[in-house]
Formats: sequence, structure tokens, C-alpha cells
Amino acid sequence: MPPDLLRALKERAAREGRSMQDLVNDLLRDGLARLQDPAPYALETEAWEAVTQPGVDLLDRDKLFDLMDGR
Repeated sequence: MPPDLLRALKERAAREGRSMQDLVNDLLRDGLARLQDPAPYALETEAWEAVTQPGVDLLDRDKLFDLMDGR
């Protein structure tokens, strides 16, 4: 085990008044549980309604940039 990790574990165990074995076992259990049951994630986005404008060619990149600069 890397010395810095061992030191951090010893400090945390002392701070929490626990044995190293109990702390490491709990951390391993938590880590394994997260791998098995990842937290659900829902991406929420805001949408807008796109309306085509007369005279705008969506395939003409340069013209689109010119039009957007003139907002």
C-alpha cells in the first residue's frame, strides 16, 4: 500500500476512533456497492423551438456565422 494512502487511513481511523480493519472493510464495502448499483442519473435539458428563417441556408456555414454576428 502506498505510504500516503496508509497515512491517510491511519489518520481517519484515529479521528473516527475506529480500527484500521473496520475502516478499510467499510470503505471497501462502500466502493463495491457503488460499482454494483450506480446511482441513477437523469439529464435534464431545456429546449427551444427552432424556426427556419427565410433566406437562411443551414448548409452555408459562412453565411450562418455572418447572420449570427448580426444578432
